Amino acid sequence: MMSDRLDFYLKEANIHIERLDDVLERLKNIYTLDSNKFENLNSYEKDMLDTLAFRFAKLQDLIGSKIFREFLKEMGYIVEEKTFFEILKEIEKEGIIDIDSWDEFRKIRNFLSHEYPYSFEDRIEAINYLIEKTPMLVEVVRKIENKVKRRRD
Repeated sequence: MMSDRLDFYLKEANIHIERLDDVLERLKNIYTLDSNKFENLNSYEKDMLDTLAFRFAKLQDLIGSKIFREFLKEMGYIVEEKTFFEILKEIEKEGIIDIDSWDEFRKIRNFLSHEYPYSFEDRIEAINYLIEKTPMLVEVVRKIENKVKRRRD
């Protein structure tokens, strides 16, 4: 039986996923973003990019801070007093995501979450990364849901 906490967190994750899917659908006409396209975005498209970055960050944070630990508990792992890196090693063993990919997600999320004075091209590259990699982040949630469902069945 899925824990109440894990169930709650997965429901929250699916809210973020629904919004991400909606935003990606609305932005499909600007893929792949370049400096010319970026300069010509209307306010609606800029708001959608903000929503994309916000929802990606929220989903990535939820997965890393709550879902991974609850998932591992559900799968029978002992997670108390383990570092996040130790948790990631177990997540990688379960075939959910590799540590390097997770680290890239974290770096891009941090980059976009802060208004650092990075170059215009760096910001565009980070946005394109989000657009390209959001399905991979969604797949992390789907893999967890499927493994938990198989365990319950």
